[in-house]
Amino acid sequence: MSYRCGTIVLELFFPDAHTLKDKRSIVRSLIAKIRLTFNVSVAEVGHQGLWQRAQIAVAVVSANSEEADKSLTAVLGFVEANLSAGLVISAEREIM
Repeated sequence: MSYRCGTIVLELFFPDAHTLKDKRSIVRSLIAKIRLTFNVSVAEVGHQGLWQRAQIAVAVVSANSEEADKSLTAVLGFVEANLSAGLVISAEREIM
């Protein structure tokens, strides 16, 4: 049986965050919403000490590359639609 793993790493910017507490509140809420909506793993993986930036990674395992890519595209769209307090600076996707 074959399977594919897909990841997407999102760089996020929060122009209105003035403290780490502001940023962490936004990031925790976003991560919880992603977990509730999609069957994926998600974690904050970078920029933990910066108050206006965050890096989150999302991983999915699927039966084929197309399904993995479809899931990651849906997650990216969801983040862009639900990130009213921030911007997606970049998104790096990889299917293995």
